[in-house]
Amino acid sequence: MEALLEQELSAYERERGKPMPNLTHGSIQANLVFELKTAYRKQYRIASEVTLATQPDGSTPDVLLYPLMPLGFGDEPAKRSDAPLLCIEIQSPSQSLEQMVDKTIVYFAFGVLSCWVVAPAVKGVFVYDRPGHYQFFYDDEAITDSTLNISLSLNSIFA
Repeated sequence: MEALLEQELSAYERERGKPMPNLTHGSIQANLVFELKTAYRKQYRIASEVTLATQPDGSTPDVLLYPLMPLGFGDEPAKRSDAPLLCIEIQSPSQSLEQMVDKTIVYFAFGVLSCWVVAPAVKGVFVYDRPGHYQFFYDDEAITDSTLNISLSLNSIFA
């Protein structure tokens, strides 16, 4: 049965360990990168789809923030072993909230300081500052991440 499930997964899903994104997911991801880059490009290195050497098999958050650093054009590892400051995951329709929360636990164990779980179905964002502890932002609120001193408009993310 496990082999059958493995065959049904796309190469993208096998490589990244998560469902293929749809238009909503891709738009939210693009909006997050744009808004973060616009507001915080001088403070952070903003990236998407970077594979991390998390245990047991690695993981690929949708959006990440690292301290501001130059890019290494050349000798780049396939999986980064240094933890980003922030990992953002966007929930796909096939993912449960429990699966998303489990990802935050993995990221915090890796050394990440803050995790966001974006829930498109309710146009909300869970901002975790440690495992099991979060603030939920929705409606016309601004997302406020006090750990990293970041604030973004929810309306711009879900536009």
